[in-house]
Amino acid sequence: MRDSTGSHPVQRRQLHSGLLSAAQRKELERFGRRFNRLGANFSLFHSEGGIILHCDSGAFCSSKKRLAELGCHVLADKDRHSPDNERPNVQRFGGENSVLAGPLVLSRDTRERPREWAVALVELGDSTTPFISDSGSVGGHATYRQDHAVTLQEMLGALLDCFQSVASVQEQMDEIGIELTRVYEELVLLHKLSTNMKVTESDANFLQMACDSLTEVVSVAGIALLLERPGEEGREMMVAAGSGLIEVDPEFSATLCTRLTEEIAAGQEALLDSGAFDGFRYEWPDSIENIIAVPLLGKECHESFLMFSGQRNRQPVGVMVAVNVRDKQEFDSTDVKLFNSVANSCAVFMENGRLFNDVSELFVGSLRALTSSIDAKDNYTHGHSERVAIVSRWIAQHCASAYDIKLEQIHQVYLAGLLHDIGKIGVDDSILRKEGRLTEEEHECIRKHPAIGAGILRAIPQMDAIIPGVLFHHEWVNGQGYPHGTKGDRIPLVGRIVGLADAFDAMTSRRSYRKALSVEEALEEIRSCMGTQFDERVGQLFLESDVAKLWGILQCGSHEPHHASGLSEYGLAAVGTLIR
Repeated sequence: MRDSTGSHPVQRRQLHSGLLSAAQRKELERFGRRFNRLGANFSLFHSEGGIILHCDSGAFCSSKKRLAELGCHVLADKDRHSPDNERPNVQRFGGENSVLAGPLVLSRDTRERPREWAVALVELGDSTTPFISDSGSVGGHATYRQDHAVTLQEMLGALLDCFQSVASVQEQMDEIGIELTRVYEELVLLHKLSTNMKVTESDANFLQMACDSLTEVVSVAGIALLLERPGEEGREMMVAAGSGLIEVDPEFSATLCTRLTEEIAAGQEALLDSGAFDGFRYEWPDSIENIIAVPLLGKECHESFLMFSGQRNRQPVGVMVAVNVRDKQEFDSTDVKLFNSVANSCAVFMENGRLFNDVSELFVGSLRALTSSIDAKDNYTHGHSERVAIVSRWIAQHCASAYDIKLEQIHQVYLAGLLHDIGKIGVDDSILRKEGRLTEEEHECIRKHPAIGAGILRAIPQMDAIIPGVLFHHEWVNGQGYPHGTKGDRIPLVGRIVGLADAFDAMTSRRSYRKALSVEEALEEIRSCMGTQFDERVGQLFLESDVAKLWGILQCGSHEPHHASGLSEYGLAAVGTLIR
């Protein structure tokens, strides 16, 4: 019977609401009405839900038990003989009351679950079943079979093709989406590495960040980055960074490097091995299911890993290795490209760091040579600039909390102390080396050296933060200093700190016109001059510090100050502030 709209009533039975989406249900019901208009019933069978959709033409009654049996048969036959990507085949069952049936895709393949199938069934009815032609005339089943069975079969085939095509497109879109997500994550990773590739960053921090970031993109059980280090029996690979579960001992490291060298020599970009599919090519510890290893090649190696392994007596910078990828059976070519990119970034970072250290050491050495040459102009000031730099840093560290001084500013104070007397280049040697007290005219020449020093440094933009310490280190808080008579808080903090450090070293050093004061005498002099020559707060913080410890540092470094207490490394760190 037809309803008031001219369509046959649709009876739906859905035992599991999650088996069909709203769009799928709507499309299947639309096809069901088309079959109904030709006198056929349309049903959908699912192995879990049974008959989950039934569109009844009203011309005859369906046997849902029989439909379920046919559905099970079609699914079983498909599982035995048909691959998932093969075009669905429409089968015809029975003579009287024939049924057309074929497998229909309900969901695409995903990582979580395989493609899901149902069975579409079209019942033709028996020989007494009338049918309705496209023109609206009613005929018997014999004519129906002759004129419409092939049409219905083509209609059902088109329905099956449509659903399979939609599933294939969705699978491709999912694959593209997954690939785009992966590419995006890789780009974010490489961008993160490039933005953190600062020469002032430590190797350990950068390499650990690289390993941690890589495992956020590629899920692995363990990752390690091995760098070559000198050992008791020659050079050996040591773990510099890593995470997760991976055992790296000397034997494993040596074996890994040997096999990686062989793979690179054979033209491969990496060492890949897995127990899946054809099994391992090499023997590995039992805990390893699959493995990837790539070399860290320095900037100078562009041709072959062999450049490091013997041809030119070069050694590898290092090796990055990871084991047991979690979301697939083995590492693939995509992983090789990503691991190589990260490994190259690490190698470039370390190479840049080495070059930066070389340049920094050259620069620090030049500064020390310059300041030493200035100190050498006066027989009584040997090592003065280095000691003032040390004392300035000490005072800045103890003023850090009170004045909110950052580490970078402490470095700048150190450099200001080191260069505070650079202006003495412009002072005649005869004045600097004069025995006894200076005349007023000679004093006037001496008083020019802070301004001369500031003028020299102004030609170097990176020295802007250093200049106030050079220009103001002889100003007094009461305004009686030189070269400008600046007073109080108008004297920059770095000038007040370097001025105190300069005075402390001058008082505790022998001069042509007096003997050196003891530390206690110097501290007492500072105490008495706070508020006139020295800033009271800075002076008090210095007096409250462990000056005896400071004095010990100065005495230990009196002959080779740049080697004492890690001062060489501190000088390199201070230079790093100039290039940020």
